[in-house]
Amino acid sequence: MARTRNTADNHSDFVDINSGTQVVKLYKKKGRVRRAIAIVLAVLCMVSGAGMIYYYNALDSLQFAGDETKATKATAATKAEGSEEPGDFNTAVTDTDLLSDSKILNVMLFGEDNHSKGSTGRSDSMIMASIDNYSKSIKLTSFQRDTYVYIPGYGYNKMNASYSLGGASLSIRTIEANFGVKVDRYAVVDFTSFKKIIDVLGGLEIELDADEVAYINYQMYINHQTNKAHLLEEKAGKITLTGQQALWYARDRGYEGVQGGDDWDRTSRQRKLLETVFDSVRNASLPQIIQMVSDVGPLVTTNLKKDEITGLVTHAMSYMKYKVKQYTIPQDGLWSYYTDPVAGSCIQINDMDLCRKKFAKFIFGKLLETT
Repeated sequence: MARTRNTADNHSDFVDINSGTQVVKLYKKKGRVRRAIAIVLAVLCMVSGAGMIYYYNALDSLQFAGDETKATKATAATKAEGSEEPGDFNTAVTDTDLLSDSKILNVMLFGEDNHSKGSTGRSDSMIMASIDNYSKSIKLTSFQRDTYVYIPGYGYNKMNASYSLGGASLSIRTIEANFGVKVDRYAVVDFTSFKKIIDVLGGLEIELDADEVAYINYQMYINHQTNKAHLLEEKAGKITLTGQQALWYARDRGYEGVQGGDDWDRTSRQRKLLETVFDSVRNASLPQIIQMVSDVGPLVTTNLKKDEITGLVTHAMSYMKYKVKQYTIPQDGLWSYYTDPVAGSCIQINDMDLCRKKFAKFIFGKLLETT
């Protein structure tokens, strides 16, 4: 499979989403010039001067990612080079061979459990949201957290161990090294912030079955959250969830020993939840979207730059019309359970090369067919 070269010297800087980097070998066309100035001018035309002052104050409320942790810095110079991996694993992908395209933005979304100050929590969910301006779609890819992968600088372990060792940056390097697709940016929300975001949005109406309703109420009960405002009285159907209820829904993989379910079900619910959030704001106006950025901003940590967020907001009305597509890694038929002496029970990918090709086809679509 053809790959482009990423010329960035410092991997920790990530690729500029406004750059002209294209999947040149997949799509033979010169890169596009930066559109940052046009984006800013477009916003100025759409929003009044007073509104712009308000908007940039809203951006200032976001928690922009600062310096990396020591663990992450230690691996910044370590490339995922070709040491042979156990079983049928292939060699890892190097930084210079990652697939990317300037019209497809890949943003990793991390759901982090609450952690003590000065430490990195665990990633309870890992979803890559890809805005594809070719196919006019938003693609959501879940990564199973127990997948057995190569972690640059650390060796082999479960995928979510990369987050504990080095936060979002090391997790992104791990995803890139194993699956060959460039990640442009990331956003992190912990459990507390997730609940606040749903509550700020006025709750979330989502279709639930009877087992899901029972699971939420069960977790509310055993965690002493069963006050009148939190219990669900409905048996099934479209139900508006509070932030706390939505969090239990996102973490639902079934009652152990009672209700069937696993992490595959949980990641499916997480993607459904994101799609529901997206659907709930499809009819929002630009001022409403700006208000959402203001309200939600302080609850999110991201390495998106201000001008990039401005670009996303500017094009939000178009993105609202995009179709949502879903995907999961590893794919059906390409994995089996594996017990590692250190990591324990893991999900092992049996054919990493085929896994990468299928993933690349999902993200880049018809661009691959030109080779």
